[in-house]
Amino acid sequence: MHYTGSCYCRAIKYTFDVLPSEARTSLCYCHNCKKFFGTNYGLTTKIPASSFTIIEGDPKVHEADNGSGRLLHREFCEICGGGILEYSEQTKEHFRYIMYGTIDKPEGLDPKGEFFSRYREEWMPEIKEIFHKRDLSND
Repeated sequence: MHYTGSCYCRAIKYTFDVLPSEARTSLCYCHNCKKFFGTNYGLTTKIPASSFTIIEGDPKVHEADNGSGRLLHREFCEICGGGILEYSEQTKEHFRYIMYGTIDKPEGLDPKGEFFSRYREEWMPEIKEIFHKRDLSND
């Protein structure tokens, strides 16, 4: 399927082509995602890096330790500050994690899992019928 998306002000636009089965949307409750997304979880869709193309604009990149000693790259719009995507140093050649809310019509990209679910707020309901990883050590 063909997907399009953009930052909040639409200065950065992108496309990607994947089958929904090739993508993985997930919620992350780690402290880093909570801070970046400004809410109680991050929501991203993992896709092959080769399927993603920026068609307009030039995102800025912020790089920092994600809290586990790994370098995390986050691309965002310098005009509106809206996040576009993220990837780790280890996965940058293979995957992009697209900020779900930036996808124009995310049909077929429903959540498949939760990460760091031990940090889910008590009032946040567990999503049934998806995988739940309390942390990255319990495969």
